[in-house]
This record gives sequence, structure tokens and C-alpha cells, in this order.
Amino acid sequence: MISVGLTGWGDHDSLYLTKEAVKQKLPVYSSLFPVVEVDSSFYAIQSKHNMEKWTAETPEHFRFLVKAYQGMTGHTRGKIPYDSEEEMFRNFRLSISTMEEADKLQAALFQFPPWFDCTRENVRTLRRVRQLMGEVPCALEFRHQSWFIPQMRDKTLGFMREENWIHSVCDEPQAGIGSVPIVEEATHPELTVVRMHGRNESGWNASGQPNWREIRYLYRYNEQELSEWAERLRRLEQQSRQVCVIFNNNSAGDAADNARQLMAMLGQQVPAIPQEQPPEAEQIDLFDL
Repeated sequence: MISVGLTGWGDHDSLYLTKEAVKQKLPVYSSLFPVVEVDSSFYAIQSKHNMEKWTAETPEHFRFLVKAYQGMTGHTRGKIPYDSEEEMFRNFRLSISTMEEADKLQAALFQFPPWFDCTRENVRTLRRVRQLMGEVPCALEFRHQSWFIPQMRDKTLGFMREENWIHSVCDEPQAGIGSVPIVEEATHPELTVVRMHGRNESGWNASGQPNWREIRYLYRYNEQELSEWAERLRRLEQQSRQVCVIFNNNSAGDAADNARQLMAMLGQQVPAIPQEQPPEAEQIDLFDL
């Protein structure tokens, strides 16, 4: 089974064309896509109240891919607001417990930073993280090329299988050591994650520039690129029971369009986006008794 969704549900203006939709974004989003990546959890571990609310607002079949808090992946350069590593992980696991209990947690996504390279110390870190997460399904995404250079590729994938990591396959620009190639291989029989970051090579290494996040993900996939991915996804589907595809190329609002285009290519139903009812139709409805 292949599920297609987006990073977050709040910033995709093309999906919310009615006044009601603007007020009820998550319920509308979950009527259009079966999965979403929660990225707000990267910046702060979300309250259990938020998680309960989001769980309640979505249909039974809906799933959340929850991004790990930045302190858990080594992104935080300031003070982490927890007294210990154990407390931080405990709070994150408590946060996602509502989704787990409702069977709506796709996985926790651990995206490590570009400076997290393939070293013994970092391998130990990955083992420690997996231990702290217990039985929670966890997806692993690298941003440093050293994990997938020819002499390390198979060792990295073998390690991920041994440690029960779900592979987060990336489509991103090939822009130096801080990017990884497409590695079309599953490491877990239940799930493979695919994250579509775009191919804006010139903007990928724009950290430090104003609005660098908007520059990095400024990209629209063309039909040929999506067609190639449709074939890759079908092959990955032979390796994992589920393949979860997340479009993250939303700097110019392209993610939703590309996701719906891919769904159509895969032969999936593409639900209609709710539209405002024209005034004349409303008048006609008055007499439709």
C-alpha cells in the first residue's frame, strides 16, 4: 500500500478554498490525504492536548508521521529545556502516546543533521536513540553522504535492519556532502518512508541566508520525475507492506499539487478539493425540497 501526504497541513493554501475549510484545516486535509508529517514537533515537543485534538479531528484510517524533537537529533545549539536525555525522550513518547493508542501513529521520524556523519560515535548514538524509543516505530533519515558512499552503503542498511530502523528514502538535490542519494531499498518489512524535498541544487546549501528554508524547498516536480518515482514506489512496495510518501517541496505551494499528481499516476482516488458554492446554486437549492 502506498500512502501520499504532505509536510504539515496548515500552509497549503490551494487546499482551503472555502471559509469553513480555512477554519477546519486538519479535518479538510484528512479528507484529501491519508497521512501527514507533523513538523511542529521538531521545534517543540507537542502537548498531549494538541495530540489528542489532532487525533480526534481525523478519520480512523488517517496516520501521523511525527518528526522527532530537534534536541533528540542533535540539531539544537542552545539550551535544551529538559534536565536529562531520558526526560526529553520520555516527554516525546508521552506526547505521541495518544496517536499510538488510537493506531494513528505511522512512525516517529528521526532526521539527523548534515554534520551527523558516519562514525563509531554516531552509530552508538543511533543505538542509544533506538533503545530510548522502545517499541515505537522509528524512521531514520540521514543528511550526510558518508552513510551511503559505496563502501558503507550496505553496512548502513544492514545496521538499520539489525536495529529495527525504518528507512526514510530521500529525493533531494545532489549538492555535496550534506545531501544523500536516492537509496531505493527498504530496511523494515512493515514500512518505508519516502520524503520528497525537491531538487533545488542552488538553494540546498543556503543555510545562513535570509529565508533559507523557503529557498531550499523551492521546487516543482515535473511529470517525468514523478513518473520515475511512481515506478520506484511500486518496487519499494514489493519490499515493505506500506510505503509512506511525504512531499516537502512547499516553498511556492507546489507540494499539494505534486502529491495529487502522483496519486493519480498511481491509480489512486484523488478527492475533490472543497469549493465555495456559487450564489446561483444556493438560490436553486432553496426550491429543491
